[in-house]
Amino acid sequence: MTAPGPADRRRPASAMAVPAFRRLWIAGMVSDAGDWLMFIALPLVVLRLTGSPLGTSMAFMLALAPPVLLAPLAGRLVDRLPRRTVMVAATLAQAVSLLPLLVVRDRSDLPLLFGVIVAQATFATFFEPAKNALLPALVGPERAMSANALVGLNNDLGRIVGGPLGGVLLAVVGLSGVALVDVATYLIAAALVATLPRDRAGRAPARSGRILRALVDPAIRAPLTVAFVAAVAQGLFVVLFVFFVTDVINGSEADVGLLRGVQAIGAIAAGALLGVLGARLDVVRLTILGAVGFAAITALSWNLSFATHAVIAYGILFAIVGAPGVLLGAGLTSLLQRSSADDRRGRTFAAFGLVQAAGQAVGLLMAGLLQGITGTLPLLEVQAATYALAAVLALLLLPRRLPGTHDNARELATAGNSS
Repeated sequence: MTAPGPADRRRPASAMAVPAFRRLWIAGMVSDAGDWLMFIALPLVVLRLTGSPLGTSMAFMLALAPPVLLAPLAGRLVDRLPRRTVMVAATLAQAVSLLPLLVVRDRSDLPLLFGVIVAQATFATFFEPAKNALLPALVGPERAMSANALVGLNNDLGRIVGGPLGGVLLAVVGLSGVALVDVATYLIAAALVATLPRDRAGRAPARSGRILRALVDPAIRAPLTVAFVAAVAQGLFVVLFVFFVTDVINGSEADVGLLRGVQAIGAIAAGALLGVLGARLDVVRLTILGAVGFAAITALSWNLSFATHAVIAYGILFAIVGAPGVLLGAGLTSLLQRSSADDRRGRTFAAFGLVQAAGQAVGLLMAGLLQGITGTLPLLEVQAATYALAAVLALLLLPRRLPGTHDNARELATAGNSS
């Protein structure tokens, strides 16, 4: 880790020192809690209506299509329009797109249900690049790592609140009630995002929206390569995790929920620590540490099954593994922010969403096609090896020195501090 210089000691390391970021963070926490309500409720409803795990898998696959198909358009719009405007519009559109769920009753309404899933993923395809592109300008480049960690922290806080609440609401008030609560979270989030400082529009000329240029730039290509390989491993995990708990270590459905939930413990601890100290730490080293740590704990988790099936042992490992996951995710995001000029950052993060969705799709398909042939544990060894490959690529490809920043961060961060 690099020692803080005089400038770092004078300025707070945490992005929470910026009032505008605090409003954005609260908006994200509210919205993420609503997302987890729906993340828990929708698969249960799909499974109930179809009676088939294949239908649930189709729902996951549908959500991956918009980031792949719409990435070029999302990158172009985010680089040409005010990012605050894009975020508010996308959030309001997500709220409206949930309304068809109010009339979903039986199997004949499945097209509506799948349409909502696609619409939600579509508008998120525009929101996420706009948010990631705006953050360095909002908080200043030196606090971007702190901001990214705190934004990631929202997802885990949302999981703790929204996950259990989603199941309870679905049982008590049904899908319509869950949808209305989620609509309310989107409206609150949109109102908070609308208070952010105005950012400049029209950054990029029309031709700069070509997303392939982001994939050609070596400084961008390295983090995207690591992200793609890690996403393949994540796609494998999504399918195989339940089989591991129920078939390999003979756990119950309750154990599935427990082990999935405890991942938030390490993630929250690491997110909070990075949120405070992010500006004082070396981004590249943290990213590599996250990749190596994630690969090591993953391999240990699967191979421990040869020694014990005690759920508590896996609970400890799954609680720990959330921490390197936060380091890897926040680190890759920060590297992409630092490596992209402000007028091309939207395109970069559209490409980021594309490679993550494509990687997860590859992993989901591999797991679905091969699990019945190879069995669960051999395929999980492949999953661990995939994370190990991501760690090796991080060691070999990520730059040892961060590039300078190229944006109007100081101007907008000053506005954010005074808001």
